[in-house]
Amino acid sequence: MDSTALQHSLAAGQPTITAEVMPPRGGDVRHTLAMAATLRGRVHAVNVTDGSRAVMRMSSLAVCRLLLDHGMEPVLQIACRDRNRIALQADLLGAHALGIRNLLCLTGDPVTAGDQPKVRPVNELESVRLLHQVTAFNRGEDPVKGDLADGPTALFAGAAADPHCSSQSGLLRRLERKREAGARFLQTQMVMDGAVLERFCTDLAAPLELPVLAGVFLLKSAKNAAFINRMVPGACIPDALIARLEAAQDPAAEGIAIAAEQVKRYLGIAQGVHLMAVRAEERIPLVLEQAGVSPVSV
Repeated sequence: MDSTALQHSLAAGQPTITAEVMPPRGGDVRHTLAMAATLRGRVHAVNVTDGSRAVMRMSSLAVCRLLLDHGMEPVLQIACRDRNRIALQADLLGAHALGIRNLLCLTGDPVTAGDQPKVRPVNELESVRLLHQVTAFNRGEDPVKGDLADGPTALFAGAAADPHCSSQSGLLRRLERKREAGARFLQTQMVMDGAVLERFCTDLAAPLELPVLAGVFLLKSAKNAAFINRMVPGACIPDALIARLEAAQDPAAEGIAIAAEQVKRYLGIAQGVHLMAVRAEERIPLVLEQAGVSPVSV
């Protein structure tokens, strides 16, 4: 199979845009597909979350296949928290069979972050070992019988990273392990400080030759920003941005302006950006327009 639009753009060193959609909390996928449709022609790929914040939602695998059916390229998030290795192996092979090639390999948020805290996590693997499994499948290796019966897979895997991590040496060691395990790109958590992103890209990602998609999170209001700081692990939205939202006559428009400023700056630092706009995906094209980002050709 030819390389994906995401893979081609990253390999060519082009500015690369992805954005995130969330599967529904129910069996009707129409709203998620409608939100994804607003991104058509604006992003290289649509990233589908997998049990983000340990909250029940529809299978990301199912949503990714439906995106393909609607002519959009997906990135399948696959988290280790809820599956043992047999289930993860099954989903990787199933994704390949369904035509899904792009992956983001994650450990997964702890169940205590979600709304069913008594759920038992699995966590037999974590992101590095999951990347090793993807790489083994891409070499055509069966974990038990030597070789996969029908040949190697062609999965394109990335990994997550948090540029705001307090231990830069620890972050570097983990990135080295992810690169060695087979990560082909990095997608960061939300970044609110361009200087932090620049240090991350220059000192950590560039020596490993890993392209970076910098996380841009669309803020909706000062209250929304304060809630994220309080509830989302690793979030660090500066007080100055919260004050800016609080003073704005139209906080939603101000959030779009802030995100557009970040996109414009971050594209001068990282190879691409990954936009997150929970329950407001239809605003992402406005962010890209204000940032002066042209429609993509895929």
